[in-house]
Amino acid sequence: MGSHRRPRQAGRARVTVLTATAAAAVALSSQAAEAAPAKPSKDEVKSKVDALYHQAEKATDEYNGANEKQAALQKEVTSLQEEAARRQADLNSLRTSIGSLASAQYRTGGIDPAVALFLSANPDTYLDKASSMDQLGGRQAEALRTLQAKQRVLAQKRAEATRKTAELSDVRKTVGERKKAYQGKLAEAQKLLNSLTAAERTELQQEEKRASRSAGERVDLGQEKPASGRGYAALQAAATQIGKPYQSGHEGPDSYDCSGLTQWAFGQVNVHISRVTFTQINEGSSVSFSQLAPGDLVFFNNLQHVGFYAGNGMVLHAPKPGASVRYEKMSYLGSFYGARRI
Repeated sequence: MGSHRRPRQAGRARVTVLTATAAAAVALSSQAAEAAPAKPSKDEVKSKVDALYHQAEKATDEYNGANEKQAALQKEVTSLQEEAARRQADLNSLRTSIGSLASAQYRTGGIDPAVALFLSANPDTYLDKASSMDQLGGRQAEALRTLQAKQRVLAQKRAEATRKTAELSDVRKTVGERKKAYQGKLAEAQKLLNSLTAAERTELQQEEKRASRSAGERVDLGQEKPASGRGYAALQAAATQIGKPYQSGHEGPDSYDCSGLTQWAFGQVNVHISRVTFTQINEGSSVSFSQLAPGDLVFFNNLQHVGFYAGNGMVLHAPKPGASVRYEKMSYLGSFYGARRI
C-alpha cells in the first residue's frame, strides 16, 4: 500500500508546484502591468512642456546676463590693454630722453652712477634709496621720479588687465554652461512633444495658432489709465511687434524672447533698461499688484518671465518657443512675482 501512496503524493506535489508557479506568474504579470507607466495625455504633455519652457527661459536669461557681462569685460580688457600700450610708449619715450641725458654726461666726462644704474635696472630697486637720489641733480631726479611713477601705473594697469582677463575667461565658461542648460530644457520639451501622436501635435499647433490669432485680433484692455508715460509708450511700441515669433536669446527686430521684447520696446522710446529679468526687476520703482497700470513691467514664476501689463488683467509678452508676441491673461502666465514702473 505504501507503493501506491507515493505516486499520489508526488502528483499532489507537482500540482502544488505548478499552482504556485502559475500564481507567481500571474502576480508578476500583474505587477508588470501596474509598473508600466501610462502614456501622458496631450494636456499633461502640454503642461510639462510649458514648465520646461519656463525653465529654459530662466536659463536663457542667465545666458544673456553672462553674455552681457562678457561683452562688458571684453571692452574693459581691451581698454586696459590699449592704455597699457600707450603708457609703455610714453615710458619708452621718457627712457629715450634719459638715455640722451646719459649720453650727454658721457661726452662731458662720464655717466652719473645713479643714471647708469637706472638704465640697467628696475628703478624701484634703487630710487627709494636716498644715497642714489642725493647724487642726482634736480632735473635728473625729477625725470627719474616721473619715470618711476609711470612704471608703477603701468604695472598696475597690466595687473588689472590680467585680473579682468581671468574673470572674462570664467564668464565665458558660464556662458557656455547656461547655453547648454537652456538648450537641454528645449530638447527635453521637444522629446515630450515627440511622444505625442501626429494628430495630437497638430492639434496643439492649431491651438497655439488660434491663441495667437485671437490674442492679436480681439482683446479687451479696458479703460485703465497709464501711470507712466514712458511705460505706456513702450507698451505701444511692443504692440507693433504682435505676431513676431519667440526666439531664445533674441532681442528684435524680427524675433524676441520675453526680456528682449521689453528692452527693445523701451529702447524705441529712448529709455535704456537692462537685458534680463534678473536685472529688469531692479529698474524703476516697485508697484503692487493692486496698483498695476498699463505699461508696467510684470514678472512671473520667480523671475522666469516678464511682459507688459496692458490693462484689464492682460499682459503683452513674448510667450515661449513656437508662439508669437501676443496678449494673454495674467492668470495663464503662472505665479505673479512683482512689477516695476519705469
